[in-house]
Amino acid sequence: MKRGTFQLMKSVNKSIILNKIRTGEPISRAQIAKETTLTPPTVSSIVKELIEEGIVRESELGESKGGRKPTMLLINHSAFFVVGVDAGPNKIGCVLADLSGKIYERTSIPLQEITSNEQFLSILVESIRTILKRVDQKGNVIGIGVAMHGVVDVETGTSLVAPNLQLRDIPIKETLENEFQMVIKVENDARAMALGESWFGNHGSLNSMLAVNLGSGVGAGVVINGKLYHGAQDIAGEVGHMTIDMHGEVCECGNRGCLQTFATGSAIAEQAGVDSGEEVFRLANEGNEKYATILKETGAVIGVGLTNLIHIINPQVIVLGGGVAKSQKYILPSIQQTIEERGLTKAAKETKVVISNLGDDATLLGAVALLLVELFE
Repeated sequence: MKRGTFQLMKSVNKSIILNKIRTGEPISRAQIAKETTLTPPTVSSIVKELIEEGIVRESELGESKGGRKPTMLLINHSAFFVVGVDAGPNKIGCVLADLSGKIYERTSIPLQEITSNEQFLSILVESIRTILKRVDQKGNVIGIGVAMHGVVDVETGTSLVAPNLQLRDIPIKETLENEFQMVIKVENDARAMALGESWFGNHGSLNSMLAVNLGSGVGAGVVINGKLYHGAQDIAGEVGHMTIDMHGEVCECGNRGCLQTFATGSAIAEQAGVDSGEEVFRLANEGNEKYATILKETGAVIGVGLTNLIHIINPQVIVLGGGVAKSQKYILPSIQQTIEERGLTKAAKETKVVISNLGDDATLLGAVALLLVELFE
Protein backbone atom coordinates (compact mmCIF):
# COMPACT_ATOMS: atom_id res chain seq x y z
CA MET A 1 0.00 0.00 0.00
CA LYS A 2 1.48 3.34 -1.01
CA ARG A 3 1.67 6.27 1.36
CA GLY A 4 -1.58 8.08 1.91
CA THR A 5 -3.63 5.90 -0.43
CA PHE A 6 -5.57 3.87 2.10
CA GLN A 7 -8.72 5.83 1.27
CA LEU A 8 -8.72 4.12 -2.13
CA MET A 9 -9.42 0.80 -0.45
CA LYS A 10 -12.48 2.13 1.33
CA SER A 11 -15.88 0.61 0.81
CA VAL A 12 -18.82 0.23 3.16
CA ASN A 13 -18.45 -3.52 3.51
CA LYS A 14 -14.69 -3.32 3.88
CA SER A 15 -15.05 -0.75 6.66
CA ILE A 16 -17.66 -2.90 8.40
CA ILE A 17 -15.35 -5.92 8.34
CA LEU A 18 -12.26 -3.96 9.39
CA ASN A 19 -14.06 -2.45 12.35
CA LYS A 20 -15.52 -5.81 13.34
CA ILE A 21 -12.01 -7.30 13.38
CA ARG A 22 -10.66 -4.28 15.31
CA THR A 23 -13.30 -4.50 18.02
CA GLY A 24 -13.62 -8.28 18.18
CA GLU A 25 -10.14 -9.64 17.48
CA PRO A 26 -9.29 -12.45 17.35
CA ILE A 27 -12.37 -13.30 15.29
CA SER A 28 -13.20 -15.85 12.60
CA ARG A 29 -14.63 -15.25 9.14
CA ALA A 30 -17.74 -17.17 10.13
CA GLN A 31 -18.28 -15.00 13.19
CA ILE A 32 -17.88 -11.84 11.11
CA ALA A 33 -20.51 -13.08 8.67
CA LYS A 34 -22.86 -13.93 11.51
CA GLU A 35 -22.48 -10.59 13.29
CA THR A 36 -22.58 -8.35 10.20
CA THR A 37 -25.21 -10.19 8.07
CA LEU A 38 -22.74 -10.14 5.16
CA THR A 39 -22.58 -13.37 3.18
CA PRO A 40 -19.66 -15.74 3.87
CA PRO A 41 -18.34 -15.39 0.27
CA THR A 42 -18.35 -11.58 0.63
CA VAL A 43 -16.51 -11.78 3.94
CA SER A 44 -13.95 -14.22 2.56
CA SER A 45 -13.33 -12.08 -0.52
CA ILE A 46 -12.85 -8.85 1.44
CA VAL A 47 -10.71 -10.53 4.11
CA LYS A 48 -8.50 -11.88 1.32
CA GLU A 49 -8.01 -8.30 0.05
CA LEU A 50 -7.27 -7.01 3.54
CA ILE A 51 -4.66 -9.72 4.12
CA GLU A 52 -3.04 -8.95 0.75
CA GLU A 53 -2.96 -5.26 1.65
CA GLY A 54 -1.26 -6.14 4.93
CA ILE A 55 -3.73 -4.56 7.31
CA VAL A 56 -5.18 -7.87 8.53
CA ARG A 57 -3.27 -10.99 9.52
CA GLU A 58 -4.24 -14.55 10.35
CA SER A 59 -3.49 -16.10 13.72
CA GLU A 60 -3.31 -19.63 15.00
CA LEU A 61 -6.44 -21.72 14.79
CA GLY A 62 -9.36 -21.00 17.10
CA GLU A 63 -11.45 -23.49 19.06
CA SER A 64 -13.48 -26.01 17.10
CA LYS A 65 -17.22 -26.35 17.64
CA GLY A 66 -17.48 -29.71 15.93
CA GLY A 67 -15.87 -29.06 12.58
CA ARG A 68 -12.52 -27.82 11.34
CA LYS A 69 -10.83 -25.30 13.61
CA PRO A 70 -11.34 -21.74 12.28
CA THR A 71 -8.44 -19.46 11.40
CA MET A 72 -8.68 -16.30 13.49
CA LEU A 73 -8.18 -12.76 12.17
CA LEU A 74 -6.44 -9.80 13.79
CA ILE A 75 -5.48 -6.27 12.79
CA ASN A 76 -1.82 -6.09 11.77
CA HIS A 77 -1.24 -3.07 14.00
CA SER A 78 2.47 -2.63 13.38
CA ALA A 79 2.23 -2.83 9.57
CA PHE A 80 1.17 0.81 9.17
CA PHE A 81 1.89 4.08 10.92
CA VAL A 82 0.27 7.46 11.46
CA VAL A 83 1.94 10.78 12.24
CA GLY A 84 0.09 12.62 15.01
CA VAL A 85 0.71 16.32 15.63
CA ASP A 86 -0.25 18.50 18.58
CA ALA A 87 0.19 22.01 17.20
CA GLY A 88 0.43 24.79 19.74
CA PRO A 89 0.06 26.96 21.51
CA ASN A 90 3.55 26.70 23.02
CA LYS A 91 5.13 23.93 20.97
CA ILE A 92 4.60 21.52 18.11
CA GLY A 93 4.77 17.92 19.24
CA CYS A 94 4.84 15.01 16.78
CA VAL A 95 4.61 11.27 17.26
CA LEU A 96 4.81 8.26 15.01
CA ALA A 97 2.30 5.64 16.16
CA ASP A 98 1.01 2.33 14.84
CA LEU A 99 -2.64 1.38 14.43
CA SER A 100 -2.92 0.40 18.11
CA GLY A 101 -1.69 3.81 19.27
CA LYS A 102 1.74 2.54 20.31
CA ILE A 103 4.21 5.40 19.96
CA TYR A 104 7.55 4.61 18.29
CA GLU A 105 9.07 8.07 17.77
CA ARG A 106 8.41 11.56 19.05
CA THR A 107 9.77 15.06 18.62
CA SER A 108 8.98 18.52 19.97
CA ILE A 109 9.83 22.01 18.72
CA PRO A 110 8.99 25.12 20.80
CA LEU A 111 6.93 27.92 19.27
CA GLN A 112 8.61 31.20 20.14
CA GLU A 113 7.82 34.64 18.74
CA ILE A 114 5.70 33.30 15.88
CA THR A 115 4.57 36.30 13.85
CA SER A 116 3.20 34.86 10.60
CA ASN A 117 1.35 31.90 9.12
CA GLU A 118 4.39 31.11 6.99
CA GLN A 119 6.65 30.90 10.03
CA PHE A 120 4.24 28.59 11.83
CA LEU A 121 3.81 26.34 8.78
CA SER A 122 7.57 26.15 8.28
CA ILE A 123 8.05 24.80 11.83
CA LEU A 124 5.11 22.41 11.38
CA VAL A 125 6.54 20.97 8.16
CA GLU A 126 10.01 20.62 9.70
CA SER A 127 8.57 18.78 12.72
CA ILE A 128 6.78 16.26 10.52
CA ARG A 129 9.77 15.87 8.22
CA THR A 130 11.95 15.06 11.24
CA ILE A 131 9.59 12.26 12.29
CA LEU A 132 9.34 10.84 8.79
CA LYS A 133 13.13 10.65 8.50
CA ARG A 134 13.06 8.17 11.37
CA VAL A 135 10.75 5.75 9.58
CA ASP A 136 12.57 2.89 7.87
CA GLN A 137 9.71 2.20 5.47
CA LYS A 138 8.00 5.48 4.71
CA GLY A 139 5.56 3.66 2.45
CA ASN A 140 3.82 2.39 5.59
CA VAL A 141 2.79 5.87 6.79
CA ILE A 142 -0.86 6.22 5.87
CA GLY A 143 -1.43 9.84 6.82
CA ILE A 144 -0.99 12.79 9.16
CA GLY A 145 -3.42 13.98 11.81
CA VAL A 146 -3.06 17.50 13.20
CA ALA A 147 -4.67 18.69 16.44
CA MET A 148 -4.66 22.50 16.33
CA HIS A 149 -5.63 24.86 19.12
CA GLY A 150 -8.36 27.39 18.40
CA VAL A 151 -11.15 27.29 15.82
CA VAL A 152 -10.64 24.87 12.93
CA ASP A 153 -12.58 24.40 9.68
CA VAL A 154 -12.33 20.62 9.48
CA GLU A 155 -13.56 20.43 5.87
CA THR A 156 -10.78 22.61 4.48
CA GLY A 157 -8.27 21.83 7.23
CA THR A 158 -7.82 25.55 7.91
CA SER A 159 -7.03 27.08 11.28
CA LEU A 160 -9.54 29.93 11.29
CA VAL A 161 -8.43 31.44 14.59
CA ALA A 162 -5.35 30.49 16.62
CA PRO A 163 -5.81 32.94 19.51
CA ASN A 164 -2.68 32.12 21.51
CA LEU A 165 -0.53 32.64 18.42
CA GLN A 166 -2.63 35.59 17.23
CA LEU A 167 -2.87 34.06 13.76
CA ARG A 168 -5.80 33.49 11.41
CA ASP A 169 -6.64 31.48 8.31
CA ILE A 170 -3.65 29.13 8.36
CA PRO A 171 -3.93 26.66 5.42
CA ILE A 172 -2.64 23.62 7.31
CA LYS A 173 -4.19 20.84 5.21
CA GLU A 174 -3.33 22.42 1.86
CA THR A 175 0.26 23.07 2.89
CA LEU A 176 0.86 19.56 4.25
CA GLU A 177 -0.82 17.85 1.29
CA ASN A 178 1.44 19.74 -1.09
CA GLU A 179 4.50 18.95 1.00
CA PHE A 180 3.94 15.27 1.82
CA GLN A 181 1.39 13.99 -0.75
CA MET A 182 -0.62 12.00 1.76
CA VAL A 183 -3.94 12.12 3.59
CA ILE A 184 -4.15 15.04 6.05
CA LYS A 185 -6.78 15.51 8.76
CA VAL A 186 -6.96 18.68 10.87
CA GLU A 187 -9.08 19.07 14.00
CA ASN A 188 -9.44 21.28 17.05
CA ASP A 189 -7.11 20.01 19.78
CA ALA A 190 -9.75 19.51 22.47
CA ARG A 191 -11.97 17.55 20.09
CA ALA A 192 -8.97 15.51 19.00
CA MET A 193 -8.26 14.75 22.65
CA ALA A 194 -11.84 13.50 23.03
CA LEU A 195 -11.39 11.18 20.06
CA GLY A 196 -8.11 9.92 21.50
CA GLU A 197 -9.85 9.12 24.78
CA SER A 198 -12.60 7.31 22.89
CA TRP A 199 -10.11 5.15 20.96
CA PHE A 200 -7.30 4.61 23.45
CA GLY A 201 -8.50 5.66 26.92
CA ASN A 202 -9.80 2.25 28.04
CA HIS A 203 -13.19 3.64 29.00
CA GLY A 204 -15.10 0.64 27.69
CA SER A 205 -17.95 0.66 25.19
CA LEU A 206 -19.68 4.03 25.41
CA ASN A 207 -22.44 5.68 23.42
CA SER A 208 -21.44 9.15 24.61
CA MET A 209 -18.40 10.79 26.15
CA LEU A 210 -17.39 14.34 27.01
CA ALA A 211 -13.67 15.05 27.26
CA VAL A 212 -12.56 18.39 28.71
CA ASN A 213 -9.05 19.77 28.37
CA LEU A 214 -8.07 22.04 31.28
CA GLY A 215 -4.76 23.70 30.48
CA SER A 216 -3.73 27.03 29.00
CA GLY A 217 -7.32 27.19 27.77
CA VAL A 218 -10.48 25.19 28.34
CA GLY A 219 -11.92 23.18 25.48
CA ALA A 220 -13.93 20.02 25.07
CA GLY A 221 -15.00 17.38 22.61
CA VAL A 222 -18.17 15.35 22.45
CA VAL A 223 -18.02 11.82 21.04
CA ILE A 224 -21.37 10.23 20.21
CA ASN A 225 -21.45 6.65 18.92
CA GLY A 226 -17.75 6.88 18.11
CA LYS A 227 -18.09 10.11 16.11
CA LEU A 228 -17.02 13.63 17.01
CA TYR A 229 -19.85 16.14 17.21
CA HIS A 230 -18.90 19.43 15.55
CA GLY A 231 -22.10 21.49 15.67
CA ALA A 232 -23.61 23.61 12.92
CA GLN A 233 -20.67 26.04 12.62
CA ASP A 234 -17.82 23.86 13.90
CA ILE A 235 -17.67 25.45 17.37
CA ALA A 236 -19.12 22.61 19.44
CA GLY A 237 -16.90 22.03 22.46
CA GLU A 238 -15.95 25.64 23.19
CA VAL A 239 -17.00 25.12 26.80
CA GLY A 240 -14.30 27.46 28.08
CA HIS A 241 -16.51 30.32 26.94
CA MET A 242 -19.53 29.16 28.91
CA THR A 243 -20.54 32.03 31.20
CA ILE A 244 -20.16 31.16 34.88
CA ASP A 245 -20.29 34.69 36.34
CA MET A 246 -21.87 37.53 34.34
CA HIS A 247 -19.94 40.05 36.43
CA GLY A 248 -16.63 38.16 36.45
CA GLU A 249 -13.26 38.88 34.89
CA VAL A 250 -13.04 39.76 31.20
CA CYS A 251 -12.09 36.73 29.10
CA GLU A 252 -9.84 36.87 26.02
CA CYS A 253 -13.03 36.44 23.97
CA GLY A 254 -14.34 39.76 25.32
CA ASN A 255 -17.11 38.35 27.50
CA ARG A 256 -17.12 38.35 31.28
CA GLY A 257 -16.92 35.41 33.64
CA CYS A 258 -16.22 32.59 31.17
CA LEU A 259 -15.22 29.23 32.65
CA GLN A 260 -11.79 29.87 31.13
CA THR A 261 -11.26 32.83 33.48
CA PHE A 262 -11.44 30.41 36.43
CA ALA A 263 -10.12 27.05 35.29
CA THR A 264 -6.87 27.56 33.36
CA GLY A 265 -3.42 27.26 34.86
CA SER A 266 -2.81 30.98 34.43
CA ALA A 267 -6.16 31.90 36.03
CA ILE A 268 -5.37 29.73 39.06
CA ALA A 269 -1.88 31.25 39.31
CA GLU A 270 -3.26 34.78 39.13
CA GLN A 271 -5.75 34.08 41.88
CA ALA A 272 -2.97 32.64 44.03
CA GLY A 273 -0.51 35.44 43.27
CA VAL A 274 2.21 33.11 41.99
CA ASP A 275 3.87 32.46 38.64
CA SER A 276 2.15 29.27 37.48
CA GLY A 277 -0.53 26.71 38.18
CA GLU A 278 2.22 24.16 38.75
CA GLU A 279 3.53 26.29 41.61
CA VAL A 280 0.08 26.41 43.21
CA PHE A 281 -0.05 22.61 43.06
CA ARG A 282 3.45 22.31 44.52
CA LEU A 283 2.66 24.64 47.41
CA ALA A 284 -0.59 22.81 48.12
CA ASN A 285 1.33 19.52 48.21
CA GLU A 286 3.78 21.04 50.69
CA GLY A 287 0.88 21.48 53.10
CA ASN A 288 -0.02 25.11 52.47
CA GLU A 289 -3.78 25.14 53.05
CA LYS A 290 -4.26 28.48 51.28
CA TYR A 291 -3.24 27.01 47.94
CA ALA A 292 -5.08 23.75 48.53
CA THR A 293 -8.23 25.80 49.13
CA ILE A 294 -7.74 27.70 45.87
CA LEU A 295 -7.55 24.42 43.96
CA LYS A 296 -10.61 23.04 45.74
CA GLU A 297 -12.56 26.22 44.92
CA THR A 298 -11.45 25.92 41.30
CA GLY A 299 -12.80 22.38 41.32
CA ALA A 300 -16.16 23.66 42.54
CA VAL A 301 -16.35 26.17 39.69
CA ILE A 302 -15.43 23.47 37.16
CA GLY A 303 -18.14 21.34 38.74
CA VAL A 304 -20.71 24.06 38.03
CA GLY A 305 -19.66 24.11 34.38
CA LEU A 306 -19.75 20.32 34.11
CA THR A 307 -23.19 20.17 35.73
CA ASN A 308 -24.46 22.54 33.03
CA LEU A 309 -22.98 20.25 30.38
CA ILE A 310 -24.47 17.15 32.00
CA HIS A 311 -27.89 18.76 31.79
CA ILE A 312 -27.38 19.59 28.10
CA ILE A 313 -25.44 16.58 26.78
CA ASN A 314 -26.00 13.90 29.44
CA PRO A 315 -22.77 11.95 28.64
CA GLN A 316 -22.07 8.56 30.15
CA VAL A 317 -18.56 9.62 31.15
CA ILE A 318 -16.68 12.91 31.48
CA VAL A 319 -12.91 12.66 31.05
CA LEU A 320 -10.68 15.48 32.30
CA GLY A 321 -7.23 16.11 30.86
CA GLY A 322 -4.65 18.87 30.61
CA GLY A 323 -2.26 20.38 33.13
CA VAL A 324 -4.93 21.52 35.61
CA ALA A 325 -6.28 17.95 35.81
CA LYS A 326 -2.97 16.90 37.36
CA SER A 327 -4.23 18.58 40.54
CA GLN A 328 -6.90 15.90 40.69
CA LYS A 329 -6.54 15.13 44.39
CA TYR A 330 -7.73 18.68 45.13
CA ILE A 331 -10.11 19.46 42.28
CA LEU A 332 -11.80 16.11 41.58
CA PRO A 333 -13.56 15.71 44.97
CA SER A 334 -14.88 19.28 44.66
CA ILE A 335 -16.07 18.62 41.11
CA GLN A 336 -17.89 15.47 42.16
CA GLN A 337 -19.43 17.10 45.22
CA THR A 338 -20.69 20.05 43.16
CA ILE A 339 -22.26 17.77 40.55
CA GLU A 340 -23.91 15.75 43.32
CA GLU A 341 -25.33 18.93 44.85
CA ARG A 342 -26.51 20.48 41.58
CA GLY A 343 -27.44 17.56 39.35
CA LEU A 344 -31.10 17.54 38.31
CA THR A 345 -31.68 13.80 38.71
CA LYS A 346 -30.08 10.93 40.57
CA ALA A 347 -28.50 9.70 37.32
CA ALA A 348 -27.12 13.17 36.56
CA LYS A 349 -25.65 13.40 40.05
CA GLU A 350 -23.88 10.06 39.51
CA THR A 351 -22.31 10.93 36.16
CA LYS A 352 -18.86 9.38 36.13
CA VAL A 353 -16.02 11.93 36.07
CA VAL A 354 -12.50 10.56 35.61
CA ILE A 355 -8.99 11.83 34.91
CA SER A 356 -7.42 10.86 31.58
CA ASN A 357 -5.18 7.79 31.61
CA LEU A 358 -3.37 9.10 28.53
CA GLY A 359 -1.83 12.10 30.26
CA ASP A 360 0.11 14.48 28.05
CA ASP A 361 -0.28 12.14 25.06
CA ALA A 362 -4.07 12.38 24.90
CA THR A 363 -4.15 15.07 22.21
CA LEU A 364 -1.34 13.48 20.19
CA LEU A 365 -3.15 10.14 20.20
CA GLY A 366 -6.31 11.97 19.25
CA ALA A 367 -4.51 13.31 16.20
CA VAL A 368 -3.55 9.72 15.36
CA ALA A 369 -7.16 8.62 15.82
CA LEU A 370 -8.30 11.15 13.18
CA LEU A 371 -6.74 8.87 10.58
CA LEU A 372 -7.95 5.66 12.21
CA VAL A 373 -11.55 6.83 12.01
CA GLU A 374 -11.07 7.25 8.28
CA LEU A 375 -9.49 3.83 7.96
CA PHE A 376 -11.79 1.74 10.14
CA GLU A 377 -15.10 3.55 10.00
